[in-house]
Amino acid sequence: MLTILVTGGAGFIGSNFVRYLQQKYPDYRIIVLDAITYAGSMDNLPALKETENFSFWYGNTRNGELVDMLVGRSDVVVHMAAETHVTRSIYDNYLFFETDIIGTQAVANAVVNHADKVKRFIHLSTSEVYGTATTEKMDELHPLRPMSPFASSKTGADRMIFSYWATYNIPAVILRLFNHYGPFQPLEKAIPRFIISSLLNEPISIHGDGSAERDWTFVEDLCRAIDLAIHCDTQKVSGEVINIGSGTSINILAVAKMILKKMGKDESMLDYVSDRANQPFRHTASYDKAEKMLGWSPGITMEEGLERTIEWYRENRKWWEHQLWMRRIPIITSEGKKSRH
Repeated sequence: MLTILVTGGAGFIGSNFVRYLQQKYPDYRIIVLDAITYAGSMDNLPALKETENFSFWYGNTRNGELVDMLVGRSDVVVHMAAETHVTRSIYDNYLFFETDIIGTQAVANAVVNHADKVKRFIHLSTSEVYGTATTEKMDELHPLRPMSPFASSKTGADRMIFSYWATYNIPAVILRLFNHYGPFQPLEKAIPRFIISSLLNEPISIHGDGSAERDWTFVEDLCRAIDLAIHCDTQKVSGEVINIGSGTSINILAVAKMILKKMGKDESMLDYVSDRANQPFRHTASYDKAEKMLGWSPGITMEEGLERTIEWYRENRKWWEHQLWMRRIPIITSEGKKSRH
């Protein structure tokens, strides 16, 4: 039996992971810490009632005293709490550095303080730290060239965790996630935004010409990767950086067209808008290291994942109706113009 602390556990990945843990390991104790921002909601969690095996704490990872207390009760820490939206980071960059770097430092310090208790510390990073791919597939040695405030804040947190492993020998594993999708994802992200626009018979906004390519992983596969990182041999993975992605990139326009086709909609709904500032052109993962170290490989195809995701949003209208305002974010461009993305 393990006690697992999930920071950001009311968010998209976090709530899916909590649900995954409860189904696979019903005897585990789960602690969720979440600040309930635009990206997190109590509606995401599978159980609001506190039990012997589940507790929720409303709070921010920057609260070092609270974080230290919760880490001290945990065998495993899975750190997901972060600001994650590239476009938001363009107009609200201070919050990103505050949460992603200072918040991560508080969690890492608590892990150091409770080194006798914490068996594994999983930090979720992102492929955005790489910038645009300079090789056919991006392995963990690909240069770090963050191209947005979000990407640079996550790069800082990523390298901070590595430095804490090197300095304090904490049992840290850094998972660099490529693009992911599935149930409970906020409407600001591309796939749910496309799906909801299709459901509402509204234009689907495509940044630029839609040629930017991303590597897409269904959230259930991602949860399985975190599970494997928790339960494998500590000595094997401590201090390691491991990519989690499908190994295949699909451009944004192709994804939008796949969704329209599956939902019986016409491509005339596509609406081309100005491109996103400093957008990496392509991300494609090499997951060789995940396969060798964790025994992980993606199991759910894009076709299946999209069908399951579309069906979930169709059946859960009450969950997303109040989030419609999130689909477009105002930014000020480098030319000083206001644009909505």
